[in-house]
Amino acid sequence: MCGVFGYVGEERSDLSGFLLAGLSKLEYRGYDSAGIAILQNGKAKIIRETGELSNLKRAVNGRKFSGNIGIGHTRWATHGGVTKKNAHPHTDCSGKILVVHNGIIENYERLKEQLLKHGHKFVSDTDTEVFAHLVEDKLSNKVSFHEAVRLL
Repeated sequence: MCGVFGYVGEERSDLSGFLLAGLSKLEYRGYDSAGIAILQNGKAKIIRETGELSNLKRAVNGRKFSGNIGIGHTRWATHGGVTKKNAHPHTDCSGKILVVHNGIIENYERLKEQLLKHGHKFVSDTDTEVFAHLVEDKLSNKVSFHEAVRLL
């Protein structure tokens, strides 16, 4: 089972440390990889690692990434092997939509085939990445982000 920890609020000078601390409390829920994403100046900083959460902590290496929006995820693989590229968070083609997900998207292969025909490029072998591209695809119809998610 996976764990998700997120933050939206006032600017934090060490949001990366805060997310890692939150994930530490969920560590028993995911054992094969972990990742965090922090929104800084309109761009996402993503750090992912395989193995235990301690590997992600080493990758962050004490650096303090500030921000007011962040998400973290611990993963137990269901689709795609235990690799850095399959660790969450996942993004769409533009890198503007970030997704973490617990559960299984049963029809992800069919959805992925359709998205590939629309020109989407995938990085991982997971079902979760499909969701980011589905939202991106809906946004191409000039609807709001909220409407794009609702339409799924």
